[in-house]
Amino acid sequence: MEHNTTSRRSFLTLAGLAPLAVWGLTACGTSGPGGTSGGAGSASMWSLTGAPGETIRKSSIDAYNKANADEQIKLTFFQNDAFKTKIKTAIGAGEAPTMIYGWGGGGLKTYAEAGQVIDLSDWLAENPKVKDRLFPSAFGAATVDGKVYALPNETVAPIIFFYNKELFDKAGAQPPKTWDELMTLVKTFNDLGIAPISLGGQSRWTSMMWLEFLFDRVGGPEVFNDVFAAKENAWSNPAAIEALTKIQDLVSANGFIKGFSSITADSNADQALLYTGKAAMMLHGAWTYGGMKSDGANFVQDGKLGWFDFPTVDGGKGDPKNTVGNPGQYMSISAKASEEEQASAKKYFAEGMLTADEVSAWIASGAVPIVTGIEDQLAATEDKDFLGYVYTTAKDAPNFQQSWDQALSPTAAEALLNNIDQLFTKSITPEQFAKNMNATLGK
Repeated sequence: MEHNTTSRRSFLTLAGLAPLAVWGLTACGTSGPGGTSGGAGSASMWSLTGAPGETIRKSSIDAYNKANADEQIKLTFFQNDAFKTKIKTAIGAGEAPTMIYGWGGGGLKTYAEAGQVIDLSDWLAENPKVKDRLFPSAFGAATVDGKVYALPNETVAPIIFFYNKELFDKAGAQPPKTWDELMTLVKTFNDLGIAPISLGGQSRWTSMMWLEFLFDRVGGPEVFNDVFAAKENAWSNPAAIEALTKIQDLVSANGFIKGFSSITADSNADQALLYTGKAAMMLHGAWTYGGMKSDGANFVQDGKLGWFDFPTVDGGKGDPKNTVGNPGQYMSISAKASEEEQASAKKYFAEGMLTADEVSAWIASGAVPIVTGIEDQLAATEDKDFLGYVYTTAKDAPNFQQSWDQALSPTAAEALLNNIDQLFTKSITPEQFAKNMNATLGK
């Protein structure tokens, strides 16, 4: 599932505070209408319009083409909706562009199982420098049955637990390190007449973030990995039931602001509740930082915004450093491309993708590229504390769980969001949720 691009799939730029363009939503590909056409040694790429991503990608391709006169990459831009339709049609017709862009996860799994993209595992093993400079955590969503079918690239956006420092000072509270501490804070803030947690529950995917973290903290990555692998009754794992139960405990304790199920994330109303002091905490994507900086009347600039790691669960198996969200964007190579085109694509992967200039451009836009060793560059920005936290969180995560509605098939993802909505409104039990979702396994 995809959502409002300015609120979900990207940072808002910290310098100009304009929305950072979202790249391939299901898969992004190569050049112009007609797929992989081009001379020997040529390759093609499609990408999305919109600043600053369009400018960054064009500059990257122009620089590569200037240095490789005999191996040109043909670049064509499409608007978001047109691209999504066209790339699916092209892949289905066997006329995919040389390089297929996307979000990994469920879409990539479909392509890999249909033999539509090539296995990059051996090539990466033979070219370790290509893989070693990227965040290890970004490769999970690029991997199907232990084989890598896409190269992670561009930027990272984990889910962050934000809090209002002024409200915490008023309550004499510290950020919670455990689930029990979080539940105690719920009572503390409710007693003060302050909503403990902001949530744009009408959008559903915002509620999903809570389950993504809780499944991990209770049972570790294996719980959702079994779902992704369509293991029978995977949603009924005892750890899953415990996580689902904890969510309803939080709802019952009035952990979320009153009326959360009618609040939308796309309007940024949930962010406003945090920076206006109506709610003390908010679990949301790193991309919301820019929005709060732009709209929060110096809330961010005055140091009133804080952040912390998602709490641990007593007896839980998940590593406290594990995170969830968007581990990167992904580029595959079409299995229908010629050997020469595939070779050109691999050369671009090795030499033209995330160059020093491209990395600098992403950082200037307010994003964190998935490249190691950029600490000094991030430290030179005015948002060094937050960007440094995002960088460290993503780089050091033993497991970076991709957003579930990207990891699953569209059919399963829509069922998931519907059941999450019912879980949070307590119209179904954890056991009913599990039963409903077990019926979607493998679909």
